[in-house]
Amino acid sequence: MDADPASTALRPVLEIHGLRKQFGAVEVVRGLDLTIQRGECFALLGPNGAGKTTTLRLCLGLTAPDAGTILLGGLPVPSKGREARIRVGVVPQMDNLDPDFTASENLLVYGRYFGLSDATIRARIPSLLEFASLTAKADARIGELSGGMKRRLTLARSLVNDPDIIFMDEPTTGLDPQARHLIWDRLKSLRADGKTILLTTHFMDEAERLADRLAVIDVGTKIAEGTPRALIAEHIESSVVEVYGDGAKAWGESEGASLSARLETSGETVFCYTDAPQTLLDHLATRSGLRYLHRPANLEDVFLKLTGREMRD
Repeated sequence: MDADPASTALRPVLEIHGLRKQFGAVEVVRGLDLTIQRGECFALLGPNGAGKTTTLRLCLGLTAPDAGTILLGGLPVPSKGREARIRVGVVPQMDNLDPDFTASENLLVYGRYFGLSDATIRARIPSLLEFASLTAKADARIGELSGGMKRRLTLARSLVNDPDIIFMDEPTTGLDPQARHLIWDRLKSLRADGKTILLTTHFMDEAERLADRLAVIDVGTKIAEGTPRALIAEHIESSVVEVYGDGAKAWGESEGASLSARLETSGETVFCYTDAPQTLLDHLATRSGLRYLHRPANLEDVFLKLTGREMRD
């Protein structure tokens, strides 16, 4: 008997429980639990080496887990990974377009992997190219496209099978601001059409703009989950004052701590976190040797508080 369409629509599109994966002596994913609802954009954040890309590969059935369960579109992965991937679109971290084909030919060949007829794919190509703002580049070979154009074509390619969920691994890395904003606009339109998006990104403003919910993972473990605004309210004071200049570090050590609820120093910048910034701002206005920036707390503050400011290789 076929599944009830109504119950299928209510079921989460992706469910992960107790997921574990170890490479050699390093456990990259450690008991991860995630549930992604249909029609939402869910961001997976974490520093380099946190296990984000491995998690995506596990969810797609491209890597076998050591423990845990994965249901993708209601199907168990990896045992039914091939069937589950029929309803999935993928935007990989690095573009893997075929340089020997034109933009249209890349879409055509990719669509065949899903068992779609050439007639069906050709009927979809004009709208996919229009979605990517590449109609004028239909017959251009990949070497003739800019980096932003290639990224948009890769996004369009992920839609050739009309997927239920799209996995996006750092989709805007390396793009200029104009290209990033265009990609953001396209992702918002996909959400409006009811598509589910699982996104990894290093751009906190991207996650804050696009994600309905997000999880922060570090060393393969989930350390926070919620909406962007809820996580900011939970972990960070409402205001941040960044103090910089030659004397900022010494000022922070001598006076800054008493004027802030919490204080962090990174290089020559002192970050002052407070729910009542006016006293601090009045004080700084009298210090001619210091420069400062007053702003509301954001998701980057949450990320740095939870994962630290040190560099990750």
